[in-house]
Amino acid sequence: MFFTLSMMGFELFAQNIDLQPAYDVLRRTTGTKNLPVDLSLDPSSTSCYFDYQVQNGRLQVKANSQVSLCKGVYDYLKTNHLGLYSWSGSSLRMPQQLTPSTSKKVVSPFAHHYYFNVCTFGYTMAYWDWPRWEKEIDWMALHGMDMPLAYVAYEAIIARVWKKMGLSDKAINGFFTGPAHLPWLEMGNISKIDGPLNANWYNRQITLQHKILKRMRELGMKPICPAFAGYVPAEFKDRFPKADILVSKSMQFFSNSMLSPYDPLFGQILTQYIKEWEKEFGTCEYYQADSFNEVDIPFPPKGSQQRADLFATYGEKVYQAIKAGNPDAVWTMQGWMFGYQKDIWDYATLEALVSRVPKEKLLIIDLAVDYNKNLWKIPFNWDKFKGFFEKPWIYSVIPNMGGRCGLSGMMEFYANGHLTALESPNRGNLVAFGFAPEGIENNEVLFELLSDAGWSGTHTDLQAWLKNYSINRYGKCTPELEKFWAYLQQSVYSTFTHRPLFNWQQTPTPFTEKYMNLNDAYFKAFESYMDCAKDLGGSELYRTDMMAYMALYLGGKAELLTRMIENEYLQEHTEQALKYEADFEHLLLGIDQLLTQHPNWQFEQWLERARNAAVNDAQRAQYETNARRVLTIWGPPLPDYAARLWSGLVRDYYLVRWKKYFESRRTGVPFDDAAFGLEFVTKRTPLSKPVIPAHPEALARELMSMASYITPEKVEQSSPKNMVGSWNSPKTGETREIIISTSAQQVRKIKAFKFQTGAGTFELKSIKLRDDGKETLLYNQSAVLPINWETIIPVTIPENVQGNNSCELSITFYGNRAKGKLYLVEK
Repeated sequence: MFFTLSMMGFELFAQNIDLQPAYDVLRRTTGTKNLPVDLSLDPSSTSCYFDYQVQNGRLQVKANSQVSLCKGVYDYLKTNHLGLYSWSGSSLRMPQQLTPSTSKKVVSPFAHHYYFNVCTFGYTMAYWDWPRWEKEIDWMALHGMDMPLAYVAYEAIIARVWKKMGLSDKAINGFFTGPAHLPWLEMGNISKIDGPLNANWYNRQITLQHKILKRMRELGMKPICPAFAGYVPAEFKDRFPKADILVSKSMQFFSNSMLSPYDPLFGQILTQYIKEWEKEFGTCEYYQADSFNEVDIPFPPKGSQQRADLFATYGEKVYQAIKAGNPDAVWTMQGWMFGYQKDIWDYATLEALVSRVPKEKLLIIDLAVDYNKNLWKIPFNWDKFKGFFEKPWIYSVIPNMGGRCGLSGMMEFYANGHLTALESPNRGNLVAFGFAPEGIENNEVLFELLSDAGWSGTHTDLQAWLKNYSINRYGKCTPELEKFWAYLQQSVYSTFTHRPLFNWQQTPTPFTEKYMNLNDAYFKAFESYMDCAKDLGGSELYRTDMMAYMALYLGGKAELLTRMIENEYLQEHTEQALKYEADFEHLLLGIDQLLTQHPNWQFEQWLERARNAAVNDAQRAQYETNARRVLTIWGPPLPDYAARLWSGLVRDYYLVRWKKYFESRRTGVPFDDAAFGLEFVTKRTPLSKPVIPAHPEALARELMSMASYITPEKVEQSSPKNMVGSWNSPKTGETREIIISTSAQQVRKIKAFKFQTGAGTFELKSIKLRDDGKETLLYNQSAVLPINWETIIPVTIPENVQGNNSCELSITFYGNRAKGKLYLVEK
């Protein structure tokens, strides 16, 4: 009898749940008011699933949650080739009368599906308004993502707490950065850049977060909200002189004040923050606090009891403070540091950190599984930490850094890599699958693939999946389109780089690292894509993708061309270099014109959103400066980290910068890239008027034809082996610095530098490595190199080179009318 009543209770509960939010998502995304869809909820289910069939022309969908219901409808539409929904457009179609189809049930191997990165709130969403957020939440629901980060308004709530503690508005507001840099402030990496903030911004974010959380909760999502992680304004010490303040360093440029977990104020602030947050926004189940993200703190030695006690106490203090604010809340922690700072985070250190937190009260996000596997080449964290000590954890990848537009990613791994975790004896309490892109609105096929992968516990046939994706996106999958995908899988979709960008989107130097796999297959892929126009040209999404793909194709040609230009200058063929420079300018201007037709890849749109978030002219200037900075010079110390292939940036930033650099190659007068970038950010000179192409496809074909002579083979044939730069110091007595932008992988191969001197006096001063802002002196003996001489300088490269954010070599010398060439000698 008790069992029967319980089941009846579940049925009544299910009937009383308002399914209007799910229906509204489907109406907005399909554009259909009268949906031939019947939704029913199964809240008693212990698994995450959807189940559907068509009866009497209507789609009957049953699922465990409203997000699963939306995912089920979306799965039906894609399975039956009725389109898809993406950031750049939708091809979804919802017929009023649905044909009978085979019933289908999908049970996800994961209880939840995680989405976003803390950095996404800077690189993409910093200036979003509610209409854009509403579209994103619709995207999440259709793609089955029910556990998103919700980091909006942290600064507004913590400001209230500090104000109640007696800190001044000046101290609080001045601590904050501009909106686009707030994620790194919250993680303790930076402060003050492009600040201060004020009540106008706080009120805007609070209003926005109310709408975001209301919609997420209506759909049954489990938002993860931000929590206080210990970082306070420097003036905090003035108000509380006895406070135990630690000084943390981040990226070697910024020092931040962090309250010691031993100080009672730490727990008091965190608890009060939780209470203040829930007073404003209601109860939250998950709070994320990250105190050690890319920061250096003077930890006690490994293996010491002092170290174990410090981390155990910190973990206990955070948990107890969160518990005091909300006894039911779960502390959430991202695990980027476990791989990125693997020398700090050994087994014993993490074990100590989590040892005093109840198992069910800590959720660990294993943020970058793909980096362990494909970049760092280290064991998976779930193996290293033996299932994370039975704490619940999330399998996550980072398919994009900085919002870069270039294509990259081990597609087969993204489709099936999670099966390794599911099958591992160390899987522990694996509760969710997710992806944590730093930027979105790019590489859409990869995000669609990931959202499907997270609902599958069996092997995905990638080729079959790509065919189905193509039919849904463009209406059909032609042989040329199959070639397109095959070629990409022989180039950028079979190689992993954390920096999918072109060298001309970086600081111009005599040598820049090859970040993407620009082989013959890369270019053949886009040529095959253009061959699809005769069959797919009627598809709006095909035409939209054409603008992006042709920009990527021509961007690759432009990268090869920069190397050809450099080779000509190295061999003092100035006339040929000038001819190539004219073609380079033509290519970049063409790219910019094509991108004016893309719905998302426009710098103008980004700046407009920033200005629209302001309430007066002073704020408009502040926010535009901030919006420009985060995508260009960043701080310091990460110039061009968030490089975007966007109209406006291409013509007014990248092209202008390279023209100035080419001029310096001819004259020998150094180009001050840092000054150029700072002027672009702070002067805010209006962008030049865009050129709108009358016939984009014709323009694309004309540019393809023009660039046909630029091939990887031609570059290699003209390149002096291992030569990475040259110098020409025409002045009498000047100190020069050669900067080589490179990667950690390239640096690890170096065993020596070879100098070939020409006429004039050349005195080598130093060779330095700058790795994520950390500077290592490789050579500092001040050697005078003879005229017309070859000299080899051995160096020892540190073993722990990371190069995630930036990596460059600096060669400083004194030149007196000197000429010469520089080579790398590899191991």
